[in-house]
Amino acid sequence: MNLLAHSFLTFSDGQIVGQFLEDFIRNKDRYSFPKEIQDGITMHRAVDTFTDSHPAIHEAKKVFSPLVRLYAGAFVDVAMDYFVATDLSLHSLPEWKAHSLRVYRVLNEHEEWLPDNFKKMLAKMEVDDWLYNYREDWGIQFSMRNVLNKAKYLEPDIPVFEAFLENKPFLQECYNDFFPDLLAHAKGINAVIQLDNK
Repeated sequence: MNLLAHSFLTFSDGQIVGQFLEDFIRNKDRYSFPKEIQDGITMHRAVDTFTDSHPAIHEAKKVFSPLVRLYAGAFVDVAMDYFVATDLSLHSLPEWKAHSLRVYRVLNEHEEWLPDNFKKMLAKMEVDDWLYNYREDWGIQFSMRNVLNKAKYLEPDIPVFEAFLENKPFLQECYNDFFPDLLAHAKGINAVIQLDNK
């Protein structure tokens, strides 16, 4: 999953920090953080493992794999953030806005734990309100362009955003089949984490 989904699948401030840090740290460094942040790292990994193995995600990858082959998963992750952001069964629009603001606040309050490259990204994320604007086509286009620009073996003009637009109804079906399962899985992982913390 991408940034918004990871921020939503958290159950404490520390887990928010850990969810975002996971992609920016080495595995051996995870135990240098406070336990609640470690729990967020654990949650991030559990979310990614479950996502990668879900049949609906395998179907969704077929939209992008002809264009980007092994990078299809990264673009599915971005696409799923669009459907999370527009899923009003999870939050109303004002609640999504409040969620985005909370995430930025929490991350800034834990600045001491953030690596410099993440701090730079966070500044851009907050200014342009990436989390809230994943509900907009232009927000997804921006995010997909970022993935293309960072990928070593992809040309920047591959029409992945056009594939997203053309296949949006199908991707919505994939999301509908997938996200309730992921949410239930995350709640189960959090229950185990809380038992371990007692």
